[in-house]
Amino acid sequence: MRSTRNPSEEYSFYWLFLTSATAVLLQALGVASIAIPSSNCYALDNSSHIYDFSGWIGNPFEYDGKDSDLVVRFCKDVESRSQTGYVDFGRFDKSNFFVAGSGHVNFVQDFYNGDLINCEHSYDKMGRTAQVNIICGSCPNGKCKGGLGCICNVTYESACRVLVELAIPCEKQGLRVFEGFTVGFHPRSWEIVYNGMTQLGFEKSHHEFSFGTEPSHVAFYMTAIASLSNLVQKPTVKVFPEHGLEVRLSGSGANGSPPTTLSPTMLMVDWRCEKAQDTPYEVEITIPVESYAPIQFTLTKMCEHRQNEGGDATRGWAVFGVISCVFIVSSILFCCGGFVYKTRVKNLRGLDALPGMTFLSACLETVSGGGHGYSRPEDLNNSFVNQASWERPPASAQGTSRTSERTYGSI
Repeated sequence: MRSTRNPSEEYSFYWLFLTSATAVLLQALGVASIAIPSSNCYALDNSSHIYDFSGWIGNPFEYDGKDSDLVVRFCKDVESRSQTGYVDFGRFDKSNFFVAGSGHVNFVQDFYNGDLINCEHSYDKMGRTAQVNIICGSCPNGKCKGGLGCICNVTYESACRVLVELAIPCEKQGLRVFEGFTVGFHPRSWEIVYNGMTQLGFEKSHHEFSFGTEPSHVAFYMTAIASLSNLVQKPTVKVFPEHGLEVRLSGSGANGSPPTTLSPTMLMVDWRCEKAQDTPYEVEITIPVESYAPIQFTLTKMCEHRQNEGGDATRGWAVFGVISCVFIVSSILFCCGGFVYKTRVKNLRGLDALPGMTFLSACLETVSGGGHGYSRPEDLNNSFVNQASWERPPASAQGTSRTSERTYGSI
């Protein structure tokens, strides 16, 4: 039966399939993680997208005023210059970075710890301060279109504080950061990932941050904002080169359990060197986050020699073998000592050796505590008679022993 499908329809179907597959592949290849920028001159906007202004550091913007010329050196400081000199209105606060603005203002920079003359008690005793409101684009009044930007307006709130409006062509919008997400070696640390960004040393392979050969596993703890924790998905792992290092993920973090600040999840990385090499292995761990850029960090693993599978179990069996050997040797020495002691006691009492008793049977009798192993009927009887005579002495002998001896615990 011949197909009734039109060749053009079949061609269109395959073309649509190929286009969709290519788009998915390109999208997958285009997915990238967010590493901490090279400087503190970066910002997150109101939608958590990152803007990196590292290339703008120190770029001067000057404003010609009536009394003085105000200069903003981007991510550096703010100062007012005049014929009598310049007045420092603060330096860029690296601990706060940027913050997102509101309205027509996209970002806000704060500058603190300026000159103290006549401003010792201003703004929480920080001296002169400045606030720079950054506008992405041109000034509202139409001034400063194009170019590297300019200062739109300057307002002195007081002699100790100034507000500056700066318009610049902002950098291209970056990926969306999953704010509040951390990964560290302890439940309350963030050496690997802080605030959704991979920290220096784990954004790519670094030999100085590598793990040694012997550790067979390493544990990481993940935390996130509770309201967004359900967006965290199961992590994946890639190894470069692909062969030579076996890596497995385990723990609550590997199962996709939502991490929170109060209940961190643990991601256990179990790895074993199957092939030794001079260059370290790169272990890339990716944690997908719904609607955000994935969290990704790289671990560097050294393999100076091959690790046998179940190496810990092998060492355990070796320890067990040594202990067993020591126990066997001690038992033999105990048998020999018991045999010699038993022989001497029997000779002192004038008793003949038991008929047919060999060294091995004596050892077994000594180790078993005398009478607990397999024995001949006459041996059992002899031991029973001896025990009865030992425990029940004649009345006369019993009375004599009580008057002449006192044992520990007797009355």
